Amino acid sequence: MLKSLTGRFGAWSPAASLRTLLAFGWSQALSCAFPIVIFASLGMTKLVHVPGLSRYDLLLVICLAAQAAMIWTRLETWDELKVITLFHLIGLALELFKVNMGSWSYPGEAWSKLGGVPLYSGFMYASVGSYICQAWRRLGLQFHRWPNSYAAAGTALLIYANFFTHHWLPDLRWWLTALLALLFWRTTVSYTAGGRTMRMPMLLSFALIALFIWIAENISTFLGAWRYPDQELDWTMVHWSKLSSWFLLVVISILIVAQLKRIKAHGNESQA
Repeated sequence: MLKSLTGRFGAWSPAASLRTLLAFGWSQALSCAFPIVIFASLGMTKLVHVPGLSRYDLLLVICLAAQAAMIWTRLETWDELKVITLFHLIGLALELFKVNMGSWSYPGEAWSKLGGVPLYSGFMYASVGSYICQAWRRLGLQFHRWPNSYAAAGTALLIYANFFTHHWLPDLRWWLTALLALLFWRTTVSYTAGGRTMRMPMLLSFALIALFIWIAENISTFLGAWRYPDQELDWTMVHWSKLSSWFLLVVISILIVAQLKRIKAHGNESQA
């Protein structure tokens, strides 16, 4: 396993591994540009108050400006912006439902609130899409032994539906996780950093991204981005069980990007 993560294709040496690690870290940092802006904004708006502008409204302005800046500087492509917009809409729909079901809340006031949900919240989902799109491009992601597209898409729809239906019906997340394990147990992802190509099991990749999002969620709730019911009086660490939700959301996110890229590839082939 160590070999697969540190340089499956190429001779191993400490110097080469360090170069690869630095190149990988730099690519990851660039891919995280939008999430980093959101984190910095959460910290800044907790300390800085702009007269006449609520915190949530200010966060929305910052997110919109960041997206415009990323397009202008070409850190992000127009195609990636389309994908990110889709993530924003999907995330906002989930937020509207969850907030009105009492799963979490946004206690601050804002002009940009819709159904108790500030519009900037959709950008937190969009930031996940931004990271996936940019990491895909910068690291040259290639998937091997990808499962049947119809089975993968159907599973993604079931996962998204379960986020809503588990409030009335039995929660199927563990059954869906088991289904994902069956679908992806042979799937791997290869990526290139510093001229070296490496490979990782797809399920491990899902889990690692989910872990980092869970850590980010703890930072976000600490900075007051939103609150869970047990954080109303005082901040507490987000429960480990949320990792399963993020794992499933990561799977949906990657499947959406993969499907959109396939559709575009087929379109380009048809034009050619």
